[in-house]
Amino acid sequence: MKDVFIYDAVRTPRGKGRKDGSLHEVTAVRLSTTVLNALKDRNALEGHAVEDVVWGNVTQVGEQGACLARTAVLASDLDEAIPGLSINRFCASGLEAVNVAANQIAGGAGSGYIAGGVESMSRVPMMSDGGAIAVDPSVAMDNYFVPQGIGADIIATEYGFSRDMADQMAVESQRRAKAAWDDNRFAKSIVPVCDVNGLTILDYDEFMRPTTDMQSLGALKPSFKDQGEVMPGFDAIALMKYPHLERINHIHHAGNSSGIVDGAAAVLLGDREFGEHWGLKPRARIRATAKIGTDPTIMLTGPVPVTEKILRDSGLTIGDIDLFEVNEAFASVVMRFEQAFNVDHDRVNVNGGSIAMGHPLGATGAMILGTLLDELERSDRELGLTTLCIGSGMGAATIIERV
Repeated sequence: MKDVFIYDAVRTPRGKGRKDGSLHEVTAVRLSTTVLNALKDRNALEGHAVEDVVWGNVTQVGEQGACLARTAVLASDLDEAIPGLSINRFCASGLEAVNVAANQIAGGAGSGYIAGGVESMSRVPMMSDGGAIAVDPSVAMDNYFVPQGIGADIIATEYGFSRDMADQMAVESQRRAKAAWDDNRFAKSIVPVCDVNGLTILDYDEFMRPTTDMQSLGALKPSFKDQGEVMPGFDAIALMKYPHLERINHIHHAGNSSGIVDGAAAVLLGDREFGEHWGLKPRARIRATAKIGTDPTIMLTGPVPVTEKILRDSGLTIGDIDLFEVNEAFASVVMRFEQAFNVDHDRVNVNGGSIAMGHPLGATGAMILGTLLDELERSDRELGLTTLCIGSGMGAATIIERV
């Protein structure tokens, strides 16, 4: 098996995923071409430079449908001889795109790939594609389906996380994100989104709310309480599966859950010969990748078993990992990860996360991988692990090692 290296990683800023968000006028195709063209230009790629573009995207309907990966290649400055593959592993789609590409290279199916993902949540609303897991009673009932927010609240109830604990983590995410931006820690990777005239539309993560404090969060109503408790509520379904719980403690709200945003991210991967051919210096080596299925009702516990799996596969221990990026889909997801591995929060999401900056579903995995790489370099660390929880009960992870 070949060694696989990361040569570059870029992302757009995250725009508020609403009609008044700065990126609402920008389609998923244009967001994609922004980062694809950036990789091409930054690394002086020409012709049929890479074997494929593997692109994560969750809501694959309308303008995000019809193999968005190939559409983005054709709309970009890349050569038309480069194909495109769209994949969907829900919230981990962007990371899974990287993992698929890395394993293709490792197995000898091409020397270089571009991988990443996109989501325009302001233009193509989440869950507008339907899906049998949620709407087909023969599937939903057998699997005790509940929405993700209920799953996050089940985690909080099962593992003893209070609302104050979740809110404290949310405040810290906002503080860290602001500090990272103030210190220009994202400068290496951020590619501004511009209009057709080359004028900048957005060059910063506009979802951030740096003045957030415990008092402002305390005024917010739990987002999933009515959904869970009002008859016929989802709590009743969950308690059929988890009868040891007396009730579900609804602690999550808009301030301690990930934000709905637009954005794209891309990673340039290749073997050693690829870098030598294009005169590129590798930044990190893909040390291991992993994915796993988990309980589909509580749904969001995947980062724990997939981390256990990737550590076994790689021969590493949790103590060997210097930094972690655990997607902040909900506060309880990160708190459960830290609890399970006894990991200090000072090593997790050190530049803030999706609670502060937002979670553009198909792009987030590639975004936080790039953030992890930048921070390993900035802080002169060696090994990093990134992982995400996934809808329907899955987990994905990647370990990278600085070169």
